[in-house]
Amino acid sequence: MPGHVIGTLTDALADESELGKVPVIAVAGHDTASAVAAVPADNERFAYLSSGTWSLMGIEVKEAIINDETYALNYTNEGGIEGTTRFLKNITGMWLLEQCLKEWKKEGVSYAYEKLVSMAESAPPFQSLIDSEDSSFANPASMTKAISDYCEATGQTVPSSHAAYVRCIFESLSLKYKSVLGKLIQLAPFSIEKLHVIGGGSKNPLLNQWTANAIGIPVIAGPSEATGIGNIMIQAKAAGCVGSLQEMRKIIRDSIQLEEFLPENKIEWEKAFEKFLKIIKLTD
Repeated sequence: MPGHVIGTLTDALADESELGKVPVIAVAGHDTASAVAAVPADNERFAYLSSGTWSLMGIEVKEAIINDETYALNYTNEGGIEGTTRFLKNITGMWLLEQCLKEWKKEGVSYAYEKLVSMAESAPPFQSLIDSEDSSFANPASMTKAISDYCEATGQTVPSSHAAYVRCIFESLSLKYKSVLGKLIQLAPFSIEKLHVIGGGSKNPLLNQWTANAIGIPVIAGPSEATGIGNIMIQAKAAGCVGSLQEMRKIIRDSIQLEEFLPENKIEWEKAFEKFLKIIKLTD
């Protein structure tokens, strides 16, 4: 189980690595499990979003949630630390943008991260919305064409600039997060008061703000290196430096600079979500 010392390095590996006979500690075996261990929450009433190429949104529970509804929704139960279960949904994340950026790079155009944010802000809002989980976005030959085709098929404005594509992706992800969180709220054995965004996506302030706008509760961003931090803290627990998951999270909370995003423009985003749901029904 995570947090247990299972032995020491073999003689051969100790010599090869020049580390000596150091302890081998079982950590949370999946990178997302280690990342969730690093969520700097101060109580159990939170949801988390591990944000990167793929997004994983869920809650931490003491018992697995298994019923016909969770099966139909394709939510999953995965092991956490200290006997907890990560009840979550896998969501396509920045894969959409990454594939667009590859196309544009082949055309000789590259964008710095900060430029992408300013581009998204400059484009008109809610012109083009897509369901990131639609099969057409799984591995298309051209992501920009897949997005354009989806928008045309659903009677929307087809993005006409790189900025419009970026805004489409960011807004659509924010609204998808709202949809998934809504189901989590219905299934959770507690009220969800905050969404903790961890991983590389936590460094995107615009997406964090739009996510807060969409879901209507505060978003707490950080740490971005959650997997590494969670791994280290589980090793610290095994070494006796930390006593519990709650203590681990307090240390992280006190050590990492976090950023809070509060919901804005509630009515505007609620209207956008209604449009988003109608669009999804057109492609079901």
